[in-house]
Amino acid sequence: MAFRDGPFENIKVPLAWTAAVVVVVAVIGAVVLLLGDRTTSEGGSTMGAARGGFEATAGPVGGVFAAPVRWAGAARDYVGGYFFAIGENRRLKAEIAELRGWRDEAIAQKNINGRYEAMLGLRTEPPVPMATGRAISETRGPFSNAKLIDVGSAKGVRIGNPVVTEHGLVGRVTGVTGGVSRVVLLTDVASRTPVMIERTDARAMLTGDGGDSPRLEFIRGSGSIKAGDRILSSGDGGGLPRGLPVGVAAKGVDGAWRVKLFSDHGAIDYVRVLLFQSFGQLVSPNALNAPPLAGLATAPEPSAAEVGAIRDAAARRAAAQQARAERARAAATTPAPTPAPAAAPTAARPAVTSPRPAASTSSPAPVAPSPAPAPAPGGAA
Repeated sequence: MAFRDGPFENIKVPLAWTAAVVVVVAVIGAVVLLLGDRTTSEGGSTMGAARGGFEATAGPVGGVFAAPVRWAGAARDYVGGYFFAIGENRRLKAEIAELRGWRDEAIAQKNINGRYEAMLGLRTEPPVPMATGRAISETRGPFSNAKLIDVGSAKGVRIGNPVVTEHGLVGRVTGVTGGVSRVVLLTDVASRTPVMIERTDARAMLTGDGGDSPRLEFIRGSGSIKAGDRILSSGDGGGLPRGLPVGVAAKGVDGAWRVKLFSDHGAIDYVRVLLFQSFGQLVSPNALNAPPLAGLATAPEPSAAEVGAIRDAAARRAAAQQARAERARAAATTPAPTPAPAAAPTAARPAVTSPRPAASTSSPAPVAPSPAPAPAPGGAA
């Protein structure tokens, strides 16, 4: 006989009332247990056994009922973390997008600073003053390979000054204004640069033909060049300093020797202009005079007192010479006195005439001549 077929099959008890009755009964039981609990003489509890049994029974039941609560808390934390992660992800994406621009700018500035440091590290021996500028490509004009730089005569730039980058020689200045200059590159057809092979010190001429690698012409010496030799500026003609790096020698497809330029290793954006005019500006003239030759090359400047003494001595010597010359002229124009006749001697003797001494420059009066002796009687004088 099933329960639904019994006399209580039509009884319908609301679920809420059933739960309320159960809770009331549980509360009444708990109150009874609390009131009936007594402490024994041994320090125990009269309801200890009942309490232990209830705890043993209620523990698993409480764990079962607490599991959904724990699951609900975990689900809530998961959902909250998910939405927090979404918000944080959006914030980080916006921050990354903002920082990406700063990163690109920092990388560009780092590259520029690196090139500036490399350019500022350029040194020439002996030192040559330099001017730094920024280059802008130019395609118009008679030069097919030329650039404009933002430095000119205001910075001391002149026509013919060599232009270099951190890698090596680029070209030479062919036109100058107050703030802008034109640079013709080594690859231009109008470019002619005297160079030398570093290994053999042989001379050659670097000639641009519009290509990326200019030609080497008029190479002196047989076997003086081979592939891989470094090419430097020779300084011949005085237009360029000696020793500026130019490139590396290589054999072209046409069989001619060409140069792979060092300046092709990077963009020609920032350059330095060597304010080079002639070799005379590279070394001080005083430094060329060795100590043994210093006295021969340059005499010390006399003082004002020494100059005055020298002038006084020269004036006294000139006055003395003028006085001697006047005395000599006066002695030459004075007539000689006529000698008086003397008595005739008794004996004839030859006439002797004392020579008249020459006029002395030290005595203004001339010496009178000695009188001639009287002729002997009966003889000719």
